Amino acid sequence: MNSPDSLALVTLCCRALAEKKAEDLRVLAVGEKSSVTDYLVIATANSEPHLRALRVELEKAVDASGTKVVGTESPHGSGWTVMDLFDVMVHLFLPDMRRRYRLEHLWREVPEVSVPRLLGEPEPVPAPVVPAAGPKKKAPAKRKAAPKKTAKAAKKKPAAKKKAPAKKKPAAKKRK
Repeated sequence: MNSPDSLALVTLCCRALAEKKAEDLRVLAVGEKSSVTDYLVIATANSEPHLRALRVELEKAVDASGTKVVGTESPHGSGWTVMDLFDVMVHLFLPDMRRRYRLEHLWREVPEVSVPRLLGEPEPVPAPVVPAAGPKKKAPAKRKAAPKKTAKAAKKKPAAKKKAPAKKKPAAKKRK
């Protein structure tokens, strides 16, 4: 259950995937909730060839460490590769498959391990939360306040109303 050896293997996997430019690399500590594994490593590839390259690089790194691969599933065209390292399960996805299966959402109650901390990198500063774009509502128009009367304005007589110009009579028609 979450042994130091397991965390060392997670670090090895993350390093190999980061070197091959895996995107959105996440690590979930599932050992308290799962009897199958201690950690899930989840990453995104940007294409099928990238997905294969991530799997091959991961296999090389794991073999070099002397860790036994229990199994690998990577059906052609599925957009998802799973590698079982017993204490660590690695899931590599194409973006649409990752959005479909949402493993992070399924395991939302487990702690997440900081990948930058594992790799010895500075922690990224979280971006400010921006509300989802929706239809914008217009703010109600502000009413203009009536001008304040000053002492001088109060003493002045109101201006005389201008008379409207007189209407012209239509011109008389000429007789033949």
